[in-house]
Amino acid sequence: MDKFWETLKAFGTDFVQNTGLAIVRTVAFLVLGLVVIKIVRIIVQGTTYRSKLDNAAATFVISIITVVLYVLLIIFLVSSLGFSTAGIIAAFSAVALAVALALKDSLASLANGVIIIFTKPFKKGDYVCVGGMEGLVQDIRLFNTKVLTYSNEEIIIPNSEILGSKLVNYSTMPLRRAVIAVPVPYASDVSAVREVILTCVKAHRFVVTSPAPSVVLDAFEGSALKLSVRAWTMNENYWTVMNELKENIFNALRENGIEIPFDRLDVQLVPHDGKKEDA
Repeated sequence: MDKFWETLKAFGTDFVQNTGLAIVRTVAFLVLGLVVIKIVRIIVQGTTYRSKLDNAAATFVISIITVVLYVLLIIFLVSSLGFSTAGIIAAFSAVALAVALALKDSLASLANGVIIIFTKPFKKGDYVCVGGMEGLVQDIRLFNTKVLTYSNEEIIIPNSEILGSKLVNYSTMPLRRAVIAVPVPYASDVSAVREVILTCVKAHRFVVTSPAPSVVLDAFEGSALKLSVRAWTMNENYWTVMNELKENIFNALRENGIEIPFDRLDVQLVPHDGKKEDA
């Protein structure tokens, strides 16, 4: 019996001095680590806010730093308990490799999402055209971007496709040029028609004077001369100017007796006697 108590005492002493101390130390490190992570997150949030980073970019930076800190804390706690960290690191590496192989397409979108967030080819609220699809950017995420068309259709575009295709951002510059094709008859006095159209364009409330609007002879079509009307306006007024100018120009030409040509087809009827008759 004395030997049993001696063994139990020795085990207790060893537990308190070694294992118990390691557990207490690990718990203390856990609490301290969580506090440190919270403090670092607060500091990073303040830094990203002062640097005026995009919300998506700031969220991404904070998330990455948080994940890295938690991984380091787990490795440190395992080491504090007396276990070898080599196996833990190897396991993390194997899992990371497996995830990378299984999610290579998603990771490509993630990488492109990071590039989009930090290079900022567009931002929330911009009107863009990506791969032939146009709309307003609603949200920029790490894996995809949400675009809303003017028909109120929501389009989710993978970020890997955005950087891999032609991207047009119509909202980058403050001014945008509206171009309208106007056909007129070959018999028209181009100078007079130009004056009528310019007067109409300059009278529009949203057309700016610098750069000045212009009307140029653009092409010789099969049945008409094609004039190109070019007017500059603020980006937010582009569609209003486009739609209203078309109607205003049409009305101005009609009021001044200028015909809008259209395709005509002359048909000749041939009677049974072989003589042609004009229809």
